[in-house]
Amino acid sequence: MLVYDLMNASLVSTANHWLAAFEKALAGRDDVLLSTLFHPDSHWRDVLALTWDIRTVNGLEAVVRELKAHAGRAHPTGFRIDPHRTAPRHVTRAGTRAIEAIFQFETAEGRGNGVLRLLPDQKNGLRAWTLLTALDEIKGFEEQVGRLRPRGESYSRDFRGPNWLDLRKSAAAYVERDPVVLVVGGGQAGLSIAARLTQLQVDTLIVDREQRIGDNWRNRYHALTLHNQVQVNHLPYMPFPPNWPTYIPKDKLAGWFEAYVEGMELSYWTATEFRGGNYDEREERWSVVLHRADGTKREMRPRHIVMATGASGIPNLPDIPTLRNFGGKILHSSQYVDGEEWKGRNALVIGTGNSGHDIAQDLYSSGAKVTLVQRSPTLIVNIEPSAQLPYALYDEGPPLEDCDLINTSIPLPLARQSHRLLTEQAKKMDQDLLDALERVGFKLDFGEDGTGWQFKYLTRGGGYYFNVGCSDLIVAGEIGLVQFSDLAGFVAEGARMRTGDTLAADLVVLATGYKGQEYLVRELFGDDVAARVGPIWGFGDEQELRNMFTRTAQPGLWFIAGSFTQCRIYSKYLALQIKACEIGLLPGGANHATGAERRVKM
Repeated sequence: MLVYDLMNASLVSTANHWLAAFEKALAGRDDVLLSTLFHPDSHWRDVLALTWDIRTVNGLEAVVRELKAHAGRAHPTGFRIDPHRTAPRHVTRAGTRAIEAIFQFETAEGRGNGVLRLLPDQKNGLRAWTLLTALDEIKGFEEQVGRLRPRGESYSRDFRGPNWLDLRKSAAAYVERDPVVLVVGGGQAGLSIAARLTQLQVDTLIVDREQRIGDNWRNRYHALTLHNQVQVNHLPYMPFPPNWPTYIPKDKLAGWFEAYVEGMELSYWTATEFRGGNYDEREERWSVVLHRADGTKREMRPRHIVMATGASGIPNLPDIPTLRNFGGKILHSSQYVDGEEWKGRNALVIGTGNSGHDIAQDLYSSGAKVTLVQRSPTLIVNIEPSAQLPYALYDEGPPLEDCDLINTSIPLPLARQSHRLLTEQAKKMDQDLLDALERVGFKLDFGEDGTGWQFKYLTRGGGYYFNVGCSDLIVAGEIGLVQFSDLAGFVAEGARMRTGDTLAADLVVLATGYKGQEYLVRELFGDDVAARVGPIWGFGDEQELRNMFTRTAQPGLWFIAGSFTQCRIYSKYLALQIKACEIGLLPGGANHATGAERRVKM
């Protein structure tokens, strides 16, 4: 038992004392000592460091059992507080006061960092409440950044040879080679994983069907800005300039994507459509055909495909049989650009998530008469300060890298509890607005078990709205509101209500979200691969997002999606796994046949 005196012992020495005892217990496979080090309600999250997996283990007995099982292979050593990171401190996480400390360690294969949270027990001892162990780099295959940056081709001053630009153009053309990794999708997910892989010297090509880098943001509706603040939205390696606005406009972001591709020297083919591929199990390669805008085709044989098309890919078009009777224009929200052409005309927007509300407000601001049609209860939260509560960590002072590690360290049960508390806090802050919405007939929801908007996003990708004014317009009657259940059906002139009245419309916008990625997988790779991979996104039995950022049941097929924060954090761990495949630490790469002795026995 570790006894501490908060008045006399520094938090650094307290944490180091625990870490030393932990290392001793792991080395000796000592059940008794390990059991004394962990709280009965303890949680261990490992991100590749000991398990080569992303997984969470809950409860004292399970934590001790799994740590023992994996420590024997990984041989973790050198646990100590990292002097270059945020110092140990008292924090409140998920409503519980704890000591939080960032530490470093090594394994047989890599270097890692982690986060430890200590709680006092009834005997005035300190036990671990949560523990994160995360792989930071593979020994001998570190990122080429900082002191390890390349010298550059110009170092030789070969005045007759190709210069940097010549080499960049040649590399990006892929005339005489195929990429090791093909990334499908050039948004924040695709850029993040390509940047990480490039720094690990894994040849990576991004393909995107849009005509210009950044068009996946640039071509969205006119008024779009990000709904969370700039400090949480950086891409890896290149943070946004310090003079950027708190909420980034879509066109500013699109321009940054172009600068990012250039600055990070990423290979990126625009106007290129990926239409699927077949996997050769013997060769451990994909066979794909890329269709380019000029009508040419290019066959490629990458070892890995990373799907970076977003948490959802195919627009969800609900089955509304009578909608075919409507005589006006019908758009899915992904097709909506601007409301100016609808000035003075009638519009119905079906769906009350962020896109539905924003499009309704954009149409209203353009002079259209708008009615919002609610299909199901929706979570409403004011964009400030309520919607920003989950990001408070990024305003506490630690640098971005430390915030990301702390964010990663929160196991699912604690995350749920934390978001329940934040949702209750937000409800109190927004009570006047919520009451007013209910008075005009808006149906409210606060997420499963009250876990709020972020868990709605993580489980279904939507179902909430960050209020930037549309809710106030609904309350004031400036934007109409009807329930979908009150519609009898559509007629040529608009929507016929069950009362017999007709709601006139020239435009219907279906802000009805997107289908899950598994639909896109089936379309691109076939039924067998889709069945093998299974559901994508949402939480499974392992308490992690299903098939995201990690190996799937289909060799060589990976998925990355989510917010800027998720992509920035988990692109690192996805890239490390692909690199591990390529050097023979994991199955499925270039050294699969020759590096068997180095591969992890799973």
